[in-house]
Amino acid sequence: MSETQLEVEPTAAAEIAGDRIEVLRDFARDLGARGEELGLIGPLEPPRLWTRHLLNSAILAPLVTAGAKVADIGTGGGMPGLVLAIVRPDAEFRLIEPMERRCNWLNEQVERLQLDNVEVLRGRAEEYHGAFEVDQVTARAVTALRKLVPLTAPLLRDGGEMLFLKGTSVQSEIDAAEKVLRKHRVREVAVEELGAGQLAETTRVFRAKIGTHG
Repeated sequence: MSETQLEVEPTAAAEIAGDRIEVLRDFARDLGARGEELGLIGPLEPPRLWTRHLLNSAILAPLVTAGAKVADIGTGGGMPGLVLAIVRPDAEFRLIEPMERRCNWLNEQVERLQLDNVEVLRGRAEEYHGAFEVDQVTARAVTALRKLVPLTAPLLRDGGEMLFLKGTSVQSEIDAAEKVLRKHRVREVAVEELGAGQLAETTRVFRAKIGTHG
């Protein structure tokens, strides 16, 4: 996919990415140029790459805690985990992705963009249960909450936080996951809308904590 077909950068991009905008632009160019060929994005995505993917991921950055250890599940082509790692160099990210070619891409980007706050882990989330604990866990377009919560809750420390990018049906997902949320001690459940006045379409985030305190 040629770069000429990449979506023109929205004016909000520099505002959202701040002094990291040049790094995000570099990533956008490479993803737009090679993403379809590598099977990271579909043929319809380059013309809406900024709006639908990059800024949809980057808008989550203010919810990442400074100094936090963050696990991103099913990172794929880098959304949201790699985008967040670009915009938030003050947090540490573990990107968990099962597909080898996607991991190769992620590692290539980490080296190319000189990101020292990222570790790419090949595998599924459940393979890392008990291996480490993080402060926050993120995910985008992975699976419904009733399946996502059991995959991610064991990665979080007590009091850790879930930040999941979701669509318009997020409330019905919450309703369907009621028993699962209770089982995994998920509390302070909220749906936040981010990007009003910045993005053409606001981004919905499922936000919750697990455990008894923190």
